[in-house]
Amino acid sequence: MQTTAQQWLVYRLTGSVAILGLFGFANQLPMLLLAWMGGYVGDRYNRHRGVIITQSCAMVLAFLLAVLTLLQVIRVWELIFIAFLVGVVSAFDVPIRQAFFVQMVGKEDLPNAIALNSSIFNGARVVGPAIAGFAIVWLGEGWCFFLNGVSFIAVLVALLMMRIEPFSKKPADHSPLRSFAQGFKFAMHDAPIRSALLMLCLLSLFGLQYSVFLPIYAREILHGGPKALGLLMSAAGVGAVLGALQFAARTNYTGLSRWIAATCTVCAVSLILMAHATMFWVCAILLFALGFAATSQMAATNTTVQERVPDELRSRLMAVYATMYLGVQPLGALLAGGVGKRIGTPSTVLLFGALVLVGCIYFFWRVVMPMSKTQVEATLNVSS
Repeated sequence: MQTTAQQWLVYRLTGSVAILGLFGFANQLPMLLLAWMGGYVGDRYNRHRGVIITQSCAMVLAFLLAVLTLLQVIRVWELIFIAFLVGVVSAFDVPIRQAFFVQMVGKEDLPNAIALNSSIFNGARVVGPAIAGFAIVWLGEGWCFFLNGVSFIAVLVALLMMRIEPFSKKPADHSPLRSFAQGFKFAMHDAPIRSALLMLCLLSLFGLQYSVFLPIYAREILHGGPKALGLLMSAAGVGAVLGALQFAARTNYTGLSRWIAATCTVCAVSLILMAHATMFWVCAILLFALGFAATSQMAATNTTVQERVPDELRSRLMAVYATMYLGVQPLGALLAGGVGKRIGTPSTVLLFGALVLVGCIYFFWRVVMPMSKTQVEATLNVSS
């Protein structure tokens, strides 16, 4: 709800695609700059307590945003600054919380936990934007921010009720930056992790920037308003939930490289087709497919990383994951805003979809095909 209301409020106050891109840049830049610090904290200190602290900070920022908006004193620079602070909180929250999974469920159930987490997160993407679209019309953006702040109370109560095994503080044998470098070095030297992360980075940089343009699609291309924006975001959310549940239902996690290539290709084709769409139901279907494929690819990448990383590097590897997934999005958002201002929204969506498709072809050629060839040769050797 808060994301939808913030995007709509920024666009209502400015009417500028460039400012929308700047807003996304400010919100996501801290992930690029500070995720390594979050990974260091997660590997050195109590993850349970860390998540409680980050969620408390997010609640305070939601209430601050609500107060400023309801008093009608909110300005664009304040929206952008609060979005930056929310990004700082997320830069610590994401790597700590992702590494916290294994303490909650254990390694055996970790792939299903990752997929279920994605389905819960994206389930909120289904309900939240749709409610926000109507709430903006009936009540205004401020009440969306207020309800988001109230929702954190349930989150904090649930976290405080958890009973986690006592955490033993680990000695800091390296500086935070060097610790992150260790995690990055491990990721880049492990071929499956490296290739999966690079594809996720490409998708995040170009493929997921469609959200920057959704207010423009809703208002100028589809001639709708906040309700149309909420429904479009919900269409992507429905697809994301089903994509996460589909991945959670898997019992065999082999062949994830082929699945990453296939889902990324679906994202690219959906973007290319969306660039030519002018009808609401066509855009909704394409966003559904995009949400399904993108979330399934993220879950596959997360599973690949978490299953191959040693426990002592888990938070730092999740910091690398967060940097290459969420950290590059501010660059993509800024790029999307600048390119969109010059060549228009549909042309930018088409360009970004084409770039993702080129990356998918290269990934299939350099990673999937050699891997498949190796598997066939191994099978023939066993048979002989």
